[in-house]
Amino acid sequence: MTKEEIIDQVASKTNISKKDTDLVINTMLETITKSLQEGGKVVFTGFGIFSVSERKARVGVNPQKPGVKIQIPAMKVPKFKAGKSLKEAVR
Repeated sequence: MTKEEIIDQVASKTNISKKDTDLVINTMLETITKSLQEGGKVVFTGFGIFSVSERKARVGVNPQKPGVKIQIPAMKVPKFKAGKSLKEAVR
């Protein structure tokens, strides 16, 4: 499912224009992104938790040259943990 398809479905169910729905969804995504950039987490009870995880530096292998080792730096990565309601709905 694409962002456009989500906008279409939300707009049709809520009787809000696609333009306004697009604005709401974009604002929501920007807010989640900003919260994660600041090191926070975003909790949607029952749906899941968006958070930031620290990945340690490590040594990897160049897939084009398997004999060559490369250093992969430490970094922050986004993480999502599904909530109970979402897990049950998918099962």
